Amino acid sequence: MSNMKEGPGTIEWRRREANGSSETLTPESGPIRRACLRACSFVNKAWELGADDPRKVVHCLKVGVALTIVSLFYYMRPLYDGVGGTSMWAIMTVVVIFEYTVGATICKCLNRATGTFLAGFLAVGVHWIASQSGERFGPIIVGVSVFILASAATFSRFIPVIKARFDYGAMIFILTFSLVSVSGYRVEKLFDMAYQRLSTIVIGVCICIIITTLVCPIWAGEELHRLIVRNMDKLANSLDCCVGQFFNDSEGTNHIDKEVEKKLGGYKCVLNSKAAEDSMAGFARWEPAHGCFTFKHPWKQYLKIGASMRGCAYCIEALSTCLISENQAPEFIKKHLSDLCSRVSATASSVIRELAINIETMRKSTKLDFLIGEMNTAVEELQNELKSLPAISHCATGTKTGA
Repeated sequence: MSNMKEGPGTIEWRRREANGSSETLTPESGPIRRACLRACSFVNKAWELGADDPRKVVHCLKVGVALTIVSLFYYMRPLYDGVGGTSMWAIMTVVVIFEYTVGATICKCLNRATGTFLAGFLAVGVHWIASQSGERFGPIIVGVSVFILASAATFSRFIPVIKARFDYGAMIFILTFSLVSVSGYRVEKLFDMAYQRLSTIVIGVCICIIITTLVCPIWAGEELHRLIVRNMDKLANSLDCCVGQFFNDSEGTNHIDKEVEKKLGGYKCVLNSKAAEDSMAGFARWEPAHGCFTFKHPWKQYLKIGASMRGCAYCIEALSTCLISENQAPEFIKKHLSDLCSRVSATASSVIRELAINIETMRKSTKLDFLIGEMNTAVEELQNELKSLPAISHCATGTKTGA
């Protein structure tokens, strides 16, 4: 049986069961309402994304400006005739090489330009040799050259150094060489076609480099700098939460609220950031002189700091398993060591936060040596207390037995 209950501004439907219990019926939304709710949710998330990091919006505007400028070579007749109608290659170049950071864009630009030039040069040479060999051997020479060079370039992409720095250039080499050499067998003016395509690619590359470098530049080196600082803060928070949660959970319920769980999982971000750090460091080496480092960006030192932080994160990961372990330490041992362990955790996290401030401000702190001394003292006291732990444990066991 269903009953309707009216409230102030609301209508509620309830279904009464045979045993006397009642259940509130929630109205099902139609497909149009669900679609509208999903669209509103998507818009809200997009707005929050742009509000959290306005540089992403600026990057989108920069891409739009670059495409608008390069499109003029397609829409304006004098520019269109000047590039021989191949301006679409410039548009494709902007679309595929414009990246978020300056270093990533320059890396792709140089890879595309180098791969295109080498492939075009070799393709023209192969075409000349094929044309001198006659109609019988020409197709064979072209086919064999495509097979050998494409296979060699593909194999080079498996080499770690090539894959890390020139993978995109190797792919462009394969694409350009295959297109130019194969199409050159049927195209009479191969030199003009290769020149026009190379010119339009150079135009797209220049536009991308100018806009990404001069208009609100986003440097990969600075992104790496900020990532290291954020990870150090997360590491310190994770250490505090791990130790604090272990000693505060005296009832052994292993219950962790969402805020503490979020901070406790900060070490996972440190463990998962190696690929991002390596990528940013690789792009930072391509960037021109900027900021306080000019030509001497210490990206290798950032990688060393990241590796050290991951070592600390693994230790925190091992400590965090104690929170969910079925075999917990006796309560009297927890109480006996809680103050010393909390002190070690607090001093260690203070050192990490101070190091983060030093890296962020690029200035050595006067408090760092004092904090390190406090941490070492706390560690020594904890080690001495751990040495006396067997005797304390024996006394506690004897007391329980006597009782």
